[in-house]
Amino acid sequence: MAPISPAAVPDPEAFACLGDSPAVADAGSPSPGWSLADSLRLYGLERWGDPYFSVNERGHVIVQPRGDRGGALDLVELVEGLQGRDLSLPLLIRFDDILEDRLERLHAAFERAIAQYGYSGRYQGVFPVKCNQQRHVVEQLVETGRRWHFGLEAGSKAELLIALSLLEDPDALLICNGYKDRRYVETAILARQLGRQPVVVIEQLDEVERIIAASRQLGAAPLIGVRAKLATRSTGHWGSSVGERAKFGLSVPDLLTAVEALRQAGLLADLRLLHFHVGSQINDIAVLKDALQEAAQLYVQLCGLGASMGYLDVGGGLGVDYDGSRTATAASTNYSLQNYANDVVATVRECCEPHGLQPPTLVSESGRAIASHFSVLVFDVLGSSGVGDQAPPPQPGEQLIVRNLRETLAGINSENLQEAWNDARKFKEDALAAFRLGYLTIQDRACAEQLYWACCWAISRQLPLTGVPDDLRALQAGLASTYYANLSVFRSAPDTWAIDQLFPVMPIHRLNEAPAGLGSFADLTCDSDGKLARFIDAGQVKPLLELHHLRPGEPYLIGLFLAGAYQEVMGNLHNLFGSTNAVNIRLAPGGGYQVDHVVRGDTNAEVLQAMEHDPSLLLERLRLASEVAIQSGGLGIAAARRLMDHLETSLRQTTYLQP
Repeated sequence: MAPISPAAVPDPEAFACLGDSPAVADAGSPSPGWSLADSLRLYGLERWGDPYFSVNERGHVIVQPRGDRGGALDLVELVEGLQGRDLSLPLLIRFDDILEDRLERLHAAFERAIAQYGYSGRYQGVFPVKCNQQRHVVEQLVETGRRWHFGLEAGSKAELLIALSLLEDPDALLICNGYKDRRYVETAILARQLGRQPVVVIEQLDEVERIIAASRQLGAAPLIGVRAKLATRSTGHWGSSVGERAKFGLSVPDLLTAVEALRQAGLLADLRLLHFHVGSQINDIAVLKDALQEAAQLYVQLCGLGASMGYLDVGGGLGVDYDGSRTATAASTNYSLQNYANDVVATVRECCEPHGLQPPTLVSESGRAIASHFSVLVFDVLGSSGVGDQAPPPQPGEQLIVRNLRETLAGINSENLQEAWNDARKFKEDALAAFRLGYLTIQDRACAEQLYWACCWAISRQLPLTGVPDDLRALQAGLASTYYANLSVFRSAPDTWAIDQLFPVMPIHRLNEAPAGLGSFADLTCDSDGKLARFIDAGQVKPLLELHHLRPGEPYLIGLFLAGAYQEVMGNLHNLFGSTNAVNIRLAPGGGYQVDHVVRGDTNAEVLQAMEHDPSLLLERLRLASEVAIQSGGLGIAAARRLMDHLETSLRQTTYLQP
């Protein structure tokens, strides 16, 4: 690798989380004894990937869309096949079978819990449309969920329109959350007369009067729910979204006020549902248990006040174990899907039984847990940069500082690594100070820097596997490379920079080789936040990922996993990088796969139009400018034609770099 200007080696404490990683090979060649099991452990695939992702004997990631029910696809071969269909990278691959499997597992977990605890009610879930509004996704969930009367949750008028058009099952619930104006409420009332089951959830006290007024005007009422603002506190990034300062929900006094207003309006019989939400990605099951106990008691009390009730909506929050550590950390959960279902069913039953109440139909809005696993973003690496490991040849009359560094390099051995590291740092600092004072030429400084990095590499190669002092571990981190990724973090993984969300990121091939070193990813945007520099590490976070050296002429493919929830809709057009190519894949009955749906990524023309730039006007301006250049002799006619061809072609292409 060509050397770059050196930076100070990072503070050792910043890399304390790196731990004693497996040995890495030099020059990208497989190291003796490296196995696929080593890669599984290193990237955590055996933890977070189960049951959908694993590795085959070729060292490729495989996708098992139906989990343990059989059928697998080689992800690398799949990408190559899709590229042959003119779907260039970066490419978002959605696996419809995984989406269906997640839905089946959710219902199976509740069915087992209901049977185990003798619960006389039932479970009837909904999918929050905000989690992934893509038409093909929502349609697939509605169709697959029809046998369970699976419904949808809408948080806006636009999402309400989507849900109304897709939910034809008269028994499926349509939970209406978010802010509501008069038209929103009237639409829900009329939809009930249409044969749908919209439940208008009161989230603010002033919505009560709008519901009453609309019901009087239309002579009919919607199904009504109330969202309680629980005292139970949550954890993690969304912990502040609950409690007394929560954005939505009624306090207990407001809850009583709403009940009384509905009673006086003759609408108490239409109050059917209690809703609560304790934040997205609940990582600690204890938080959910406390919230369930509080909400179940509120449900019992509402029944005692004369409300018809019948449904208890436990909201979202069912977490995803992004790093596979099964811990109560931000990127994990300390419970399984079955644990979650068991606690919901058992807690509600325990609260209702002493009062002789028929247990309610249980509703959940589990979006993240359903959609996260079903898509994989695959991107290629365009190149890498790092510091060189070769020492420059000796020159006559070298400065003392340079000679000191050269002697340090020559004397490095397994017994003096710490001493050599201390000397190398000191001599480099001396060289920089001498340059600032005008005592070293630029050639001397360049030579000193190359020798310093050669010392670092020589020390790093002789470090033992365990027992490495913190500052020498930081030395390894200081030698890390930057890998330039063909993607926009802001478009495809916005939560990584917005809320420090961790997603599993790893190479999807060459897993039968030991990685060659440490690195992080820089995206295509001109923004310092456009990077992937936080990676999962079994309950920890590491700033660098073990990666392979690039091979000339060969692609290096990276997968970003478990990002099927929220990322697509929340991505933005920073630097005018648009949506990527996307494809929906399904296992074919006779083996292999079939392409169900293709969405082409945004072209340069489309993102320009999104910012109100007219592509045809831009082309005309540049054509006129080329004519002026031709007249002045600065541009030949053939060159002008070539320029216009390039511009017209670019407008038709996606916003990402082309092969």
